[in-house]
Amino acid sequence: MNLNRIFTFLVPKDKVFYELFEKASANLLKVARALSDMLDTTTFEEREKYMKLLRDLEHAGDDITHDIFTQLSKNFITPFDREDIHYLATALDDIVDFIYGSATRMHLYKLQEATPAMKKLSETLVKQSEEIDTAVKLMRGMENIIRIREALVRIHSLENIADDVFDEAVAQLFVVHKDAMEIIKQKEVLANMETATDKCEDVANVIESIIIKVS
Repeated sequence: MNLNRIFTFLVPKDKVFYELFEKASANLLKVARALSDMLDTTTFEEREKYMKLLRDLEHAGDDITHDIFTQLSKNFITPFDREDIHYLATALDDIVDFIYGSATRMHLYKLQEATPAMKKLSETLVKQSEEIDTAVKLMRGMENIIRIREALVRIHSLENIADDVFDEAVAQLFVVHKDAMEIIKQKEVLANMETATDKCEDVANVIESIIIKVS
């Protein structure tokens, strides 16, 4: 093996990992927006259309995660800690899974329409996903850590808002509804959405760990 080939093998595959993470965050944003649009639908046919879109996006997210893990197993040198790459890929995939789970439950339980709390949580997820997408794109050069941290702070603030929305919504369920099955259905959808906002915070924590190590 000549020196050029050895050098090529050892050079960190920064581009590969950054491109894959940018694909993952962009896909997450599409998922969050698709859920938001789905909650505005009024017919089963419209909802079915968004469920198909969400299924496709969830599968795309799984493929991206698999690609990241494949690159991790192939490349000896990485742009940042291998453990953090694994954590970030997993955390991004978890958000997509919980958003998809929220949509699936709403669809399977045949909930007629989204409640104001569901729409508020969905709106929060869109905003968090936008901040994640911004932070991930800024990680490529690590040249603007201040802007990355500003995005991470907003993700944490939005998660606190989501906690308040969830707690109030669950409390109201027991006041407004007498049907136990309806309470269970709505609570499960709300819980999945709230967990998705928690997973957004997990992503923020991983990115914070990464920038601490590289700065």
